[in-house]
Amino acid sequence: MSGPGRVWLALAALVLCGPALAQVPEPEGYRMEEYRAPVPASLEGGTVVDVAQAHRLWETGAAAFIDVLPRPPKPDTLPEGTVWRDKPRDSIPGAIWLPNTGYGALGAPEEAYLRAGLAAASGGDLAHPLVFFCLADCWMSWNAAKRALSYGYASVSWLPVGTDGWAAAGYPLERVSPRQ
Repeated sequence: MSGPGRVWLALAALVLCGPALAQVPEPEGYRMEEYRAPVPASLEGGTVVDVAQAHRLWETGAAAFIDVLPRPPKPDTLPEGTVWRDKPRDSIPGAIWLPNTGYGALGAPEEAYLRAGLAAASGGDLAHPLVFFCLADCWMSWNAAKRALSYGYASVSWLPVGTDGWAAAGYPLERVSPRQ
């Protein structure tokens, strides 16, 4: 291949591989906006796992899986009598869904909900392995994993590809409800 064909091939490679090559640094604190964006390849103090590693943990039952995908609230402006149906969530089987706990700033009720959910998932054992996830390129799971580390959990893993990568690998999903 020569000339223009080679240029087009190089441009196509940059477009297709560019996002994967980008190095996203970990912020000092939590990600506060643009939660669906390229994520870092690391989690200081925690372990980043790929789908195969997460699947092995899931198969053995060695870790609690924590889904933090947000759940949109019922709009206050809906006319009276309007039927509201929550969007269903298909997640990793056995995962505990703790919606709205991955934002960069949590209010007291959301933080208490996260702490209670993690305590239930871990049996109160700060050494119990936890795997956090959401969707691919979702900072909410990174934030929640970082927050768990700040609470003293010692075995925190993060699955950056979330249920998108899990499903793409051919692993099962099941319908879940938020933890009450």
